[in-house]
Amino acid sequence: MSGDRSGSGRARIGGWTRFVTARPRLTLLAALVLTALAVLAGSGVADRLGSGGWEDPAAESTYATKALEREFPASQPNLLLLVDSGRSSVDDPAVAAEARRLAERLAAEKGVTGVGSYWQSGARALRAKDGHEALIAAHITGDETAMGKTLDRIEPSFQGAHGSLRVKVGGPVAVRHEMQTIIKEDLTRAELIALPVTLVLLVMVFGSAVAALLPLGVGVVAILGTNAVLRGLTEFTDVSVFALNLTTALGLGLAIDYALFIVRRFREELSTGSEPLTAVGATLRTAGRTVLFSSLTVAVSLAAMLLFPQYFLRSFAYAGIAVVLLAAAAALVLLPAALVLLGHRVNSLDLRRLFRRGRQPGLAGAEGTAWSRTAALVMRRAPFFALATTAVLVLLGLPFLGVKFGTADDRQLPSTAESHVVQQHIREGFPGSPGGGLEVLAEGRATPAQYAAYKDKISALPQVVRVDGPLVKGDSAYFTVLPKGEAVDDAAQRLVGELRSTDAPFTTKVTGTAAVLVDSKHAIAGQLPWAAAFIAVVTLLLVFLLTGSVLIPIQAVVLNALSLTAMFGAVVWVFQDGHLSGLLGFTSPGSIETTLPVLMFCVAFGLSMDYGVFLLSRIKEEYDHTGDHNRAVRHGLQRTGGLITAAAVILAVVMVAIGTSRVTNTKMLGLGIALAVLMDAMIVRSLLVPAVMRLTGRATWWAPASLRRLHARFGLSEGESASTRPGATDGTEAQGHAEHHGQTEEPERPRNYGQTDESEQSADSGQAGESERIAGSGQAGESERIAGSGQAGESEREGSRRQDKAATRS
Repeated sequence: MSGDRSGSGRARIGGWTRFVTARPRLTLLAALVLTALAVLAGSGVADRLGSGGWEDPAAESTYATKALEREFPASQPNLLLLVDSGRSSVDDPAVAAEARRLAERLAAEKGVTGVGSYWQSGARALRAKDGHEALIAAHITGDETAMGKTLDRIEPSFQGAHGSLRVKVGGPVAVRHEMQTIIKEDLTRAELIALPVTLVLLVMVFGSAVAALLPLGVGVVAILGTNAVLRGLTEFTDVSVFALNLTTALGLGLAIDYALFIVRRFREELSTGSEPLTAVGATLRTAGRTVLFSSLTVAVSLAAMLLFPQYFLRSFAYAGIAVVLLAAAAALVLLPAALVLLGHRVNSLDLRRLFRRGRQPGLAGAEGTAWSRTAALVMRRAPFFALATTAVLVLLGLPFLGVKFGTADDRQLPSTAESHVVQQHIREGFPGSPGGGLEVLAEGRATPAQYAAYKDKISALPQVVRVDGPLVKGDSAYFTVLPKGEAVDDAAQRLVGELRSTDAPFTTKVTGTAAVLVDSKHAIAGQLPWAAAFIAVVTLLLVFLLTGSVLIPIQAVVLNALSLTAMFGAVVWVFQDGHLSGLLGFTSPGSIETTLPVLMFCVAFGLSMDYGVFLLSRIKEEYDHTGDHNRAVRHGLQRTGGLITAAAVILAVVMVAIGTSRVTNTKMLGLGIALAVLMDAMIVRSLLVPAVMRLTGRATWWAPASLRRLHARFGLSEGESASTRPGATDGTEAQGHAEHHGQTEEPERPRNYGQTDESEQSADSGQAGESERIAGSGQAGESERIAGSGQAGESEREGSRRQDKAATRS
């Protein structure tokens, strides 16, 4: 095995270890240069990102919208000026004259077409019901970047006071532009919150300030590298500005996860007396392989979003895959080089000693003992814990059964945002909700009589208030259909289907807010089974290659999906139904944006698998050494329980920082995923997984002979190191080496593969000594350093005596 030690105590140094540690200073210097280049390449990336991308580019509504913008720009106003006449009526001659001058100035602006106003057309829909507000509508041409630049140029000239009038700027262009600006500002604030809090938590986990800085370094490299990747992608495709939030969250979160796992294992190896280079080699063969598997499972979940046509979802796949792979690469290349150079100095600047007040550092091993006792308790009452946790998770997910899907609009913005204020005034104070109607594009030659007959036919539909038009230009025309009720309610969505199924002597295409929603839901529903199957199949394959089991991959997929129920239930209860909206500072739109559950599932499922791989890899490692299923589960939770919890808390801090955003979708994403990772780490990994694995027993590891041969040939799993072998405590590495080769197997081979409840009770009551001995062999650096002392030796001897008694009883 790659982890075997020779009699001299030196582990074989593998090819990858030699590659990443041969010139550690050169490796770090090259990384510094590449990071500096990434800073230059990624500068200004936020200015090139879009704030839309929720629609299906191949949908009927998308085609009709583009055709109307091209042929009838006035039909698709994306800029609205809300003109407030104060105490005067909008029909006052002085008010009307000033408003017409504003409209003429707007029409003269470059990049602005289709200008119209209440004072020009007299349309009732453009006049407020109280008579003190009216609208000027226009269309800004170009792509999202060009529209944003045009708005920046003209907005100062029209916003504010104009004689007796006051003007506010709104419309879809203003909403998207303001959303983009707020996201950039909120992201900077989130980073300023997350970085110092994360550093403090890392110091609490590691103790050493030096060790705590290493994960942050990996995260910074991953974030800056991903920004450069996104900047390059904007040359070829649309990328959403929302992807920047995922870049920061996953860049910090996963980098810290991976670095935590690697640095913790490196310190374990050092505590056994290994030289730094040997410790790095053992770390890469063990924790390094786990990090590799973990990054692949997360990347697979995120890659599923590439199957959807909306560039909003695809953008998160671009950002997520890039940041995951860069975080893993930094953890597997840069971190080992830094650890070789640091050596034992990785434990320098132990800040926790300032707060110990004379306590013995060896007591830190109690953490591992607590997790071992937790696992023993859960496994002893496995049916209860399995049923109770499953019931709680299902109960928390029930609100999602009442989910209502909608589109992202101005209500994503804070209530004080000007574009949101304009749209709110229009919703509440104007008749017919301007902009909430449906447009029917008619293409092909037709006579006035045919247009009139078609207008009468669609006017007779039960959900139609009125039909305006047609406006004819060449072989094209369009009708505006005003539906009853809200712009995107169920009735409006049914009306879209009725309009599309109405016969006409010409080709018709329907667009509008409700039509875009219908098409978006259809696109997601069509690709969702393929995306779910892709995630499930590839995850099953990867977990099989890690464990060699048929049942464990199935358990992993099912339990991971179950861990997300609380997140989806909370999203509906809080953000759709509006509970806690005052406390969290958002306006509930009464629905969930259609693409968001897909995004949250892919991200949260990947992070859940991340923690699952960490736990399963240590369980598998122990099972390979002893063949004792129950002991392997206890040992795996003991070794990783604290680590997974710490990683989840740190990632939750990062996601909560993202969740402080003033944009509702970003707040929903951050807080929802924070809840998901905490539920996964503290409920699923700590309680449900051990309980289920106890119930499945040794059948957990079953695989048919053909799959066992496949795993033996292609499977990858954690290697071995002295610090993880049973009985290999400080000063006993030679014994661990002999046991691994079968020379002295009796003391450490499984006592009984079908361990009884009595022996598990003994494990709970009398195996604390064994747990402490195991914890002393690699759990915490402090306890390892005194493992050779009289106190630790006595603890080990007492634990051995208790273990022998338990084995005799069983």
